[in-house]
Formats: sequence, structure tokens, C-alpha cells
Amino acid sequence: MSSALNRGIEARRETHPLTWRIAAAGGEAVQTLSAYEALEGFAALKKALTMSPEDIQKLVKESGLRGRGGAGFPTGIKWSLIPMGPESGSKYLICNADEMEPGTFKDRLLMEELPFQLVESMVLAAYAIGAQTGYIFLRGEYILAAQRLKAAIQAAEKAGYLGKNIAGSGFSFELRVHEGAGRYICGEETALINCLEGRRANPRTKPPFPQQAGAWGRPTIVNNVETLCNVPDIVLRGAAWFKNLAQGKSADAGTKLYGVSGRVNHPGLWELPIGSTAEELMALAGGMQDGLALMTWLPGGASTDFLMSEHLKLALDYDTIAKAGSRMGTGLIMVVDDQQDIVKVVRNLMVFMARESCGWCTPCREGLPWTLKVVDAISQGKGARGDIDWLKEMTRWLGPGRPFCAHAPGAMEPLQSAIKYFKGEFEKGIRS
Repeated sequence: MSSALNRGIEARRETHPLTWRIAAAGGEAVQTLSAYEALEGFAALKKALTMSPEDIQKLVKESGLRGRGGAGFPTGIKWSLIPMGPESGSKYLICNADEMEPGTFKDRLLMEELPFQLVESMVLAAYAIGAQTGYIFLRGEYILAAQRLKAAIQAAEKAGYLGKNIAGSGFSFELRVHEGAGRYICGEETALINCLEGRRANPRTKPPFPQQAGAWGRPTIVNNVETLCNVPDIVLRGAAWFKNLAQGKSADAGTKLYGVSGRVNHPGLWELPIGSTAEELMALAGGMQDGLALMTWLPGGASTDFLMSEHLKLALDYDTIAKAGSRMGTGLIMVVDDQQDIVKVVRNLMVFMARESCGWCTPCREGLPWTLKVVDAISQGKGARGDIDWLKEMTRWLGPGRPFCAHAPGAMEPLQSAIKYFKGEFEKGIRS
């Protein structure tokens, strides 16, 4: 390797904790244990085993790492809520790798290209919370990710990084891949736990929260793939280093996997300082295709509110996007060009959301299909007078605090924002 290339890899290691190993491998997947070890693989675990679990929790809390699955809850605080000590008994760690959010494909990259990084991250997190058993709850369609993760688990077990008495530390941890049948509701952690147990994938009443009574009634932590994959480099390089990765772009810490889908020239995924703007992302994506202009965009998947071109310069972080009237969600933006019918775009989203309702509560089970029916009529030019006002009323009745979980409120976000910004397009579908 040339000295210039070496310097480039060294620099990337300090600024791209999630993806620098892919660059170091020449853009190829790091699939073997020896290749991963050559790139500081399991160095964080060896260091962590010389520390106490409470020290690891404190380090992650001080780093400012927030959940990367969409909610943005502080990871260290979540970990600190789990009971510790010998009297706490058996505990579970679950990685949410279901990734059913439309327009989102970031976790797939990490699992397919860096399977050992996720394995090490889970061992580290398990040590920090005292969990003895872990599950990677994987979207069933991610066949290649399943193959590579299972191979990585087997290799890590053989090398002593998994199983009983890891590296002679006295800590034992068993890790399994659980391939789900594919339900969007499993993005809700208690529905995921129910599904893992072999039950119907419905959300649970909270409290109790999973940290006190989760899988099989035991204390449980559920974290997203991207969230966990930040932990090894935080352990190796410290909390202050992780905070500085934001480069002043945001009050949040670290980097983020951002992406762009839609009719741009180069759809893709990039690791950037958290708080980078949609404008920066659009530049990396090569802008809109010839003859097209941006009409609107979703900042983080199908369950976020539409934003407009004037919002492109805002920092893509949790608080900034919330103040603009949306949510950062998964940070993978979906662009809608000016040649598309916004009512039909919303209809397609509503088809998905209505189909994915678990049916547990009446507002969601009955409200989403009826909302879809009205949006569908408007999209065909068969809407009735009063339909738009009825849809606005439904966004309130299916909003936060009324249904049992966040599924229906999430479904209402693109609808309510589309009516806000494009009411005239909806009015075109009303019969005079």
C-alpha cells in the first residue's frame, strides 16, 4: 500500500468510524476474521474487558451517541436504565436489524460489508449491560446479510470472542441471528420482542419498559444496527473524539449514515458528520436528473413529514428537523420530483401503512384503511366535497397519543404535510 493511500486510510479512520474499514479493504466487504483483526477488529473488546461494565456505560453516555433507528433516544441513558449486579439475573440484548422503513437501506450496508463489526459491537454492548444472550433480529429478505453474519458469528466463536469465558475474562455471551417474516411494526421494540418470542407482533403496554421486563420477562435492551456499530470506536478513541466528529454542524455527536433515493443522478449512501444538510447530500447524489426539479422531500423515510426546497440548508439532526415540522427519522431522504403527482405519492405511502397495521387498536386498524380509501378517491378525481377537511381531522384523530403506538401517527405525517404544502393538488381531485 502506498504511503499516500496509508495516510488516506489513517485520516478516514479518525473521521468515519462506521465505514473506514470498507475503504481500507479497497471498497470490498470485510468478511474474514483475519481481515477484520488487521483493521483493529476486536481491539475495542479487548480494551473493554479491562474496564468495568459501568465504565463502558458511562463512556457511551458521555459520547452523546443517540439511537440511529429513528427515535434518537440517548444510548447511554437507555443502557443505564437496566438493572446491574449479580442479583439482576439473566438479561438480553437485541439488535433491531429489521429495517422495514421504506427508503431506508443503511443497516444493510453495515451487515453485508462489516458483519464482524456488528458482532463485536454486540459483545461490547452485552458486556456493558451484563447480558448473557443476544439476538440479531434480521429482516428476512436480507439473505446475504444473514449468511455473512452467521459466518462471522461462527468464526468469532471459534476464536474465543463469543461464547463462554470470552478472552479469559469470565464473561460469557451467546449470539444468534433470528430471521423475521417481515413486518414494519417490528420497528417498535416491544412488537419486535413479541415476535422474537413467537407471539403476534403487537406493541406492548409501557410501562413496564423492556429495560425492566422485555424478552421472556427479563431486562432487555434493543438497539439499532447503526447505533451499535458506533460503540467499538467510541471505546477505542473516547467520548470527546466522538463528539468532535460532528465538526460543529450539530449539537449532536458523531457521524451519520445519510442516503438519497428518488430520481437523482447518483442515489446512494454516505457517512457524514451528523448535522450535514440535505443540500450537501443532494450534491453528493449529483442533483436531480435532467429535466426534473425537486418538488418536495422526506427527511427520513415514509413516516416523516414532507419538507420543501427552503429546508434543504437545515442541519439534518433530530432537533433541527423537528423544529422545521418533521423528523430526521433514519436520515435517508426520499426526493419527489416535479413530474410526480403528490397525491398519488401519498396514496402509495398510505397503501403501505394501512397494510402494515398490526390491527391491535381500533384507530389504526379501522382509520388507516378508511383514510387510504379517501386519498385513493381523490387521486382518481373522485373525491367528494369535505374530503380534505375529513383527512385533516383524521390526522388529528390518528395523531400522537390516540392510537396504541406510533404507527398510525407516523402514517399521518406525510399526509398532513402534503395537505399543508400541496392543498391545491388535493383540491384538483374533488368533484365539482
